[in-house]
Amino acid sequence: MQSFFGLTLKDLEAAISSLGKEKFRARQLYTWIYTKSVFDFHEMTNIPKSLRKIFQNMFSTELLEIREVLLSSDGSRKFVFAMDGDHIIESILMPEKERNTLCISSQIGCRMGCKFCVTGKIGFKQNLTAAEIVGQVVTVKEYLRKNNEARITNLVFMGMGEPMDNLDNVLAGLVILKESIGLDFSYRRITISSVGLVDGLRTLPLKTASVAISLNAADDATRSRLMPINRLYPVGKIVDFVRSFQGPNRIRTTFEYVIIKDINDSPEDARRLAELLKGIKCKINLIPYNESPYTEFKAPDQKSVAMFHDYLYGQHFTTMIRDSRGQDVSGACGQLGMRYLEKSQTASIKSQTDDL
Repeated sequence: MQSFFGLTLKDLEAAISSLGKEKFRARQLYTWIYTKSVFDFHEMTNIPKSLRKIFQNMFSTELLEIREVLLSSDGSRKFVFAMDGDHIIESILMPEKERNTLCISSQIGCRMGCKFCVTGKIGFKQNLTAAEIVGQVVTVKEYLRKNNEARITNLVFMGMGEPMDNLDNVLAGLVILKESIGLDFSYRRITISSVGLVDGLRTLPLKTASVAISLNAADDATRSRLMPINRLYPVGKIVDFVRSFQGPNRIRTTFEYVIIKDINDSPEDARRLAELLKGIKCKINLIPYNESPYTEFKAPDQKSVAMFHDYLYGQHFTTMIRDSRGQDVSGACGQLGMRYLEKSQTASIKSQTDDL
């Protein structure tokens, strides 16, 4: 049985046409499931009963299993979804005044190995399918609906994994998420965050999503120390790509800069970043590093963060200090997947104890 949540509208039309049935049934299904939140085919009253039974046997509308919902003191919530093979997916819901942003994952683990990121420490486990990507959104959407809470307004691919390393599934998921008779997310309300896999970013069709690039240093030596992928996609290559990023009505590129104490937080680092990005239409998100027992890096001083912001602002860059959300539930930037390391550490301690 195929998951309904992995089917684009065209896929669904093709599947229904192969049965010799009318293609418009696909639009009916999309409306029932994504707009009306009806997941039982037998309740879809404008579809013939015989066809409902066929659909029931063809497609699964089972939502992801929520293992835990962890509430942070700042109002954020981490959703932990149970998967086969003892794996989990983590998503973070971040409420703000005018938006309700869901940070979703594209992989379990990550291949990029960024030294400051907990997710990178656990290694790569598996790609998420389009159904599992869309499933995070639909499952949280239903959780909020049943609790009479505000709907999701924005999506960010900033959870576990590198979206451009799972390109086909991410692109298929985006088509489903943006379908106007379905979930209907505007491309302006979806952001894809990448470490800078330029070859993948070049394939993104216009008006797919906003793009954020995790830069974190303005020189290759520092960036390579933090992000091994810089050896393949160095700073200059990323900046050249952004400068040539064409298209009508393109939303400006966002650069994410994780500020780490004594690594990339000096006045000279701020000056180099401003020089590097001079003339580029962009926004800069400054992210104070979230400490973890699994990395050696330290959070920056507030004074350093303020200095960095004020310097870039003075150089006429649109610059924001991004609040760390969900730190107390291991849901902040770079913290997802920590329980994989906790589990590994517990197993190691148990093994050492057993050997005594």
